[in-house]
Amino acid sequence: MSDPQLLPGGKLDLELLAELLGRLLTDDPSVVQGPGIGLDAAILDDGGPDLLVAKTDPITFATDAIGYYAVAVNSNDIAVCGAEPRWMMATVLLPEGSATAARARDIFAQITEACQKMGVILVGGHTEVTPAVTQPVVVGAMLGRVERGRQVSAAGARPGDVVLLAGAAAIEGTALLAREKADDLRRRGYDAEFLRRCAEMLYDPGISVLPAARAAKQAGGLHAMHDPTEGGIATGLWEMALASGRRIVADPGAVPVAPETASLCAEYGLDPLGVIASGALLLAVDPVGESAVRQAILDTGRPCVAIGHVEEGEAAVVTHDARLWPRYDQDEVTKALGG
Repeated sequence: MSDPQLLPGGKLDLELLAELLGRLLTDDPSVVQGPGIGLDAAILDDGGPDLLVAKTDPITFATDAIGYYAVAVNSNDIAVCGAEPRWMMATVLLPEGSATAARARDIFAQITEACQKMGVILVGGHTEVTPAVTQPVVVGAMLGRVERGRQVSAAGARPGDVVLLAGAAAIEGTALLAREKADDLRRRGYDAEFLRRCAEMLYDPGISVLPAARAAKQAGGLHAMHDPTEGGIATGLWEMALASGRRIVADPGAVPVAPETASLCAEYGLDPLGVIASGALLLAVDPVGESAVRQAILDTGRPCVAIGHVEEGEAAVVTHDARLWPRYDQDEVTKALGG
């Protein structure tokens, strides 16, 4: 008998996703890294001197700046594998009854401008007006390359590693709320300058972690990187713990939260640690290399703080007094965007 329970919006919960991924056969030797919880992209051996890194991700929350989101989010997942993003394809789905040529041109301009900025070549894709969507959806697919033996994985965290966080909580979520809920926030008393600052967080500090990931890799001592997205910093830590099969001990109070982020999250009753978090970067580094990695990231202009460490033990994320961190299989921001 089929399960009649309706799934909530957002990503599948980690248990269901693990069940589905566990059915896949990935024993082909060309698959260096296949699908798994917390694994940001596939890593493939096509026989050349470098390994191929492949990623696909849709943009479904945002409608404003959706083309930029698509390039940045996909390139982040390439970068945290230690790779350089190179080629992108984009499927653009526009809603029947409201799509215009001007909107299509705007999305393509966003994609091409972002690709140029990040050194990515747009090589193809598909564009369609369809009743299957009620707002624009962009599905990105990106390829990159990494030198053989120098790939990085969220599964690489080792006992004794220091867990670093580059960036802050809910950078993407703050910009998303300001852009998608602007009218509602104005009615609630937020002024134009505040909303402008929040909206601009999409670009400054920005949701791209390319410079920080490159700098961390070059510094040495790096064992794992992960790009927390839906479910925020909290779920990103859980994904890294599950991917590596290790226990992460971390301090929620050590996670930086911008005043603008705190204000918007409080307004809608959201936990900043569970709000979509592109623009942040989680790293597990050897204690000997911690200062070098941290300084390399700071030199890119991105803040970087230690928030915990890795231990042997059952995969979990706990506080220093052994309380479990929350996990948000459905992103907190959906509470606001749904209303």
